[in-house]
Formats: sequence, structure tokens, C-alpha cells
Amino acid sequence: MWLRRAFFGWLIPAAFLLPLWLLVGWAAFSAGGWAFLWVLFLAIPGVFVWQLILTLLVRARGTVRAHRAVSWWDVLGFTVWHALVISLGFFAESWWAPVMVVTILAGVGLFWLELWQLWSEARPSRFVLHTAEGLAYIPARADAPEAEEREVIVITEKQVPPAS
Repeated sequence: MWLRRAFFGWLIPAAFLLPLWLLVGWAAFSAGGWAFLWVLFLAIPGVFVWQLILTLLVRARGTVRAHRAVSWWDVLGFTVWHALVISLGFFAESWWAPVMVVTILAGVGLFWLELWQLWSEARPSRFVLHTAEGLAYIPARADAPEAEEREVIVITEKQVPPAS
């Protein structure tokens, strides 16, 4: 559970630190002028916005807000995507382009994973049952107590007009 909660806390800072790492990686590994333009105008805004979108999709789920922990699918997806984004910051010419394509595909896959989890959690199919004929119904709650009459006490205050 601690790992899932750590990922929950990491999602917002990741939106700032991952783009920053791409800029630091460009400077540390002397990537060149074209790479600087790519980092400045595409990578930093793209990773920042995409991370915020993914974070909002994760935090939109009720179970995530209630437990303040992401699911194991989230841990897997964000680990893969963040590792790929971090690897882009090393700017190794021999494998940078294929990793860039895989990173984009992983980001899009993570987006669909988050949408699927949100939809699965939000749809009412967990509450609606179906008969053998296919008719949908909502089952009655067995543990709900019946409403009982309660005593109501009304206290009225009589105000005396002020003496003039």
C-alpha cells in the first residue's frame, strides 16, 4: 500500500520534474541546438500537459480519492511511461528515436488505461443486476432498517415587546 500511496503523491510533482529533467539532460549530455528546440517547444509542454491530464484522470476515480492510493495498473503504467521519459533525457543518438516512439505509444496507452479504469469504476453495472430474460433491476437493500416514527419536540419562544 505504501508504494501505491507514494505514486499518488508523486503524480503532481512528476508534472514539473520530468520536463525539468529533459532540460537538465539536454544540458548535461550536450545534445545540441535542434534537441534544445525540441525540448523547449515540444517535450517540456507536452510532458507537462500530458502528465497533468493523466493525473486528473487518476484523481477523478473515487477509490483513488478515498484511499489516497493509485491502483497497481497505475503503478505499472506510470513506471513504464516515466522510465521512458527519463531515458529520453540521456539523448543517446543510437537509440533515442525508437525510444521516443515507444514513449509516445506508452503515454497514449496509459491515457486509455486511465480512461478504462475511470469508466469501469463509474459505470452503474455494479449496482444493476439482470434477470435471466435480460431485464435490468436494482436489488433492494437487505440490511436497510425500516423507517421508524421519531418523536419531534418543538420549542417556541415567546418574545415580549420592549418597553418604551
